[in-house]
Amino acid sequence: MNLVESIKSKVRSLKLKKGKKPYVKMDKSASVKVEIRSRKARKLIEKTLKAADVH
Repeated sequence: MNLVESIKSKVRSLKLKKGKKPYVKMDKSASVKVEIRSRKARKLIEKTLKAADVH
């Protein structure tokens, strides 16, 4: 099961439940994903800066 499928199934289960708690869980996981993405981006920027400093 890939990422898109898991997200779709999560959304589907949210629509079925229509409870408040699953939305909170989704918000948390979304913010965690953004945090991970920004951390990866920061590492990439550091790498490119180091490479630029060498040259």
